[in-house]
Amino acid sequence: MKNTYLQKFLLIAAIGLFSQFSVAQDNTANLAAAKQIADIVASINHFPSDADKMALNAIIDDSALAVGIHAMASAVVNIEHATNAEGKTAMAAIQANDGAPDRAKALAGIIASLNHTASADAKAELAQLYP
Repeated sequence: MKNTYLQKFLLIAAIGLFSQFSVAQDNTANLAAAKQIADIVASINHFPSDADKMALNAIIDDSALAVGIHAMASAVVNIEHATNAEGKTAMAAIQANDGAPDRAKALAGIIASLNHTASADAKAELAQLYP
């Protein structure tokens, strides 16, 4: 896979984010944004709706949120039938980071493996992770 500047940026951001993510994991705004992302992932049918894209872009633009939340929202907003290469790279970095919370790793795994729609198992896991 050819590395682009965006891929490199996302990888660096995702690797360095978990000092922020771990500290901020109990932050109400970050949890609310993660739940919103999880709800959108559970409802995707081939790609996010226009309303979902607006919500995801608002998350991306919110500088108060953790970088990991931004990476997840960016990966989801760019889904067209499946997560693109940049999104998969960022989600793999989140999953590989020892400092990442387990539910962030699980959400990243579901985002990375999404193909057209979330499976019934993935939807059940998302509902349990972010009730």
